[in-house]
Amino acid sequence: METVKIILNSYAGRGNGARVAGAIQAAFRRGNVPFEITETTAPGEAISLAQRARLEGYEIIAAVGGDGTINEVVNGLALATPEGETVQGLAVLPAGSGNDFATMVGAAKNFDAAVHAIHQGNTRRVDLGRVEAFDGRSSCHRYFDNNLGMGFEAQVTVESRKIKWLRGFAIYLWAVIRAMRAYDQPHFEIGWTDGEGTVYEVAKPMLLVSIGNSRRTGGGFYLTPDAVMDDGLLDLVFADALSKVGILTLLPKAMTATGLHGQKAVQFGQLRSVCIATQQPAPVHTDGEIISHRVEKLSVEVQPKRLEVII
Repeated sequence: METVKIILNSYAGRGNGARVAGAIQAAFRRGNVPFEITETTAPGEAISLAQRARLEGYEIIAAVGGDGTINEVVNGLALATPEGETVQGLAVLPAGSGNDFATMVGAAKNFDAAVHAIHQGNTRRVDLGRVEAFDGRSSCHRYFDNNLGMGFEAQVTVESRKIKWLRGFAIYLWAVIRAMRAYDQPHFEIGWTDGEGTVYEVAKPMLLVSIGNSRRTGGGFYLTPDAVMDDGLLDLVFADALSKVGILTLLPKAMTATGLHGQKAVQFGQLRSVCIATQQPAPVHTDGEIISHRVEKLSVEVQPKRLEVII
């Protein structure tokens, strides 16, 4: 079997990546799967590491970390893959705080099982989202595999990065409280095209806009509870501007798989493409990584079943 390139974020999960590094290497040795491991040293570095590894001929790139690390590796692989071709060879060994993509895609949680899947070549193809965001001065392009959030959800991500004394899902709960003090709810304009080609438009003050390839984000929030990862569509949810009491009332409903259904302040849709603009620049994240704090416009399109994941 060819050598697997492991890209490990030792800071993932508040240092969990470093704690599991030895166990992962031991699992690869037990499974007789050759590997080469590289640790990231800065945010965003996994993009260039994955791109370089693919261009150097590594067929399988294993991402060790959380949703952000996986996102960076996916972006690196996509940059090294011609447009229109399948982004192949992604293996996922979850070691983050949320691990939403790994859980939703069905990746093995046990490292020995993950190595066995790599050895066997078990794969699943899922959709990929491509985003172009404009901050008033320049544009950036990014792919996402799990979800994109604009507004309050992204502000929660910003606040979560400041919290050093909590672990796991508790980080996101406390970040919600902090975000309520730090975020103004701007006026959004959203236009999207669904799977049948029908165009919809909405314009009003909103709490958040979220686009999901999977059902879950933030370690346990089901903002797009009906999303299917390989249906060729992305799911859209947006919530009206709410008071702090309204946000706190809505929060526990978002923590169950069906809680947001039937909420008057919440609307859902499905899309092949969407354009979003805001009169007040807002933060945007892709898979838990902030791509900008001040996005004015963005567009998203789905690339059906373009990402192949080893599970």
